[in-house]
Amino acid sequence: MQQFIKKEVFRKAACLTAGLILTGLVSFAGRNNGGGKVSGRGNGGGGAKGQPAKTTDAASQLKLPSGFSAVTVVENFGRTRHITVGPGGAVFVKLSKLKDGKGIYRLEDTNGDGKADKITGFGNFPGTGVAISNGYLYATTDEDVYRFQLNAKDEVLNPDQPEKIVTGLLSRHEHEAKTIALDDKGNLFVNIGAYSNACQLQDRTKGSPGMKPCKILDSAGGIWEFKAGKANQTYGDGHRYATGLRNCVALFWNKSTNSLFVMQHGRDQLHDLFPDIWDTKQSAELPAECMYELHDGSNCGWPYMFYDQLQHKKILAPEYGGDGKKTVGDEAQDPAAAYPGHMAPNGLVFYTGSQFPEKYRNGAFIAFHGSWNRAPEPQKGYFVVFQPFKNGKPSGQWEVFADNFSGGPEKAASGRVDYRPCGLAQGPDGSLYVTDDTKGTVWKISYRK
Repeated sequence: MQQFIKKEVFRKAACLTAGLILTGLVSFAGRNNGGGKVSGRGNGGGGAKGQPAKTTDAASQLKLPSGFSAVTVVENFGRTRHITVGPGGAVFVKLSKLKDGKGIYRLEDTNGDGKADKITGFGNFPGTGVAISNGYLYATTDEDVYRFQLNAKDEVLNPDQPEKIVTGLLSRHEHEAKTIALDDKGNLFVNIGAYSNACQLQDRTKGSPGMKPCKILDSAGGIWEFKAGKANQTYGDGHRYATGLRNCVALFWNKSTNSLFVMQHGRDQLHDLFPDIWDTKQSAELPAECMYELHDGSNCGWPYMFYDQLQHKKILAPEYGGDGKKTVGDEAQDPAAAYPGHMAPNGLVFYTGSQFPEKYRNGAFIAFHGSWNRAPEPQKGYFVVFQPFKNGKPSGQWEVFADNFSGGPEKAASGRVDYRPCGLAQGPDGSLYVTDDTKGTVWKISYRK
């Protein structure tokens, strides 16, 4: 045993030494003339296969397609979750844990280098959701939605006196983060995640059946619609816009289709709870993380079914008599697109700018926060992907756009990663902003021919 350990230590030391030498060579060969804060370049094929330069700046770690570069706007900033950008270019980021007593920060780049050099904090409440619509900044806690008025310079007029728009939303400390989107008709859409994995009588317990009907759906597990300009609304003032959605941290109003798109976090523990039906490899991939296009009255089927992207079928949940093969009918709508399981889609934005190449126009960027429950299989995610769209529908295979947030394949496989992408936003110049809620980093990704 001791001999094995010595050999293993020697092997890891040799690998580490080789890795350091290789990293040094890559750093020397991969320098970019854009000022040192530019990521490695890719091969132009759409995937993120470039080699990162070795510097201390977080942007240099990212791998991006050819022609794209990243700048670190801020770093070590705390639990930076969702992000939005004003018409004038000011960036607003929401923190799930207060930083110096503030839960929202306004980041401004005054000299054009992409980095925030004027930083202002306000809002004494933590949370995840943040969005701008019709001259107002909307921000959430886990129970409420507030708004602040902005002036023409993206400055907050009432930083100490936000208006409470919605209050009393359910928070049971599971899937409690409230995230938001707004349309152009004065409507506010709020994700209220289900406080359960699969609506079992005893949550996450082997052998416990599913509740039928699932009472959780009365007040959670869906998207609720409220008026964007009406104060002190409660559940009674709102309207359940869509149901059967376990948890949709990522949601976005797509102006080109005039509809709401969401990314659902699929259920967990198929093998843990039903080892006679699914093995660990199947459980690592299933069920799909699904994109849905929602309309008033949409029902996406949770907890009674899940989508199996390998069979391309809606599968009856095992808590309700499913065996991995039984399907459900049209009572649950089909997803618009499906992705491998447990990668945790936390951010969504549809690209409408003109800075990026034409192929990205009207397509979707999705931030996958990364998995925690694929073991003993490798963990997965920790990247931003691009989903092409055509005529308002997903068209073609998704591809990794920004990669290496994890810090390398070994870190990604273990789940002990450097960064976890969370929020996405498009700036008025067409740049893409990405947040990380592990160390509190915000990146600005730009394109130049």
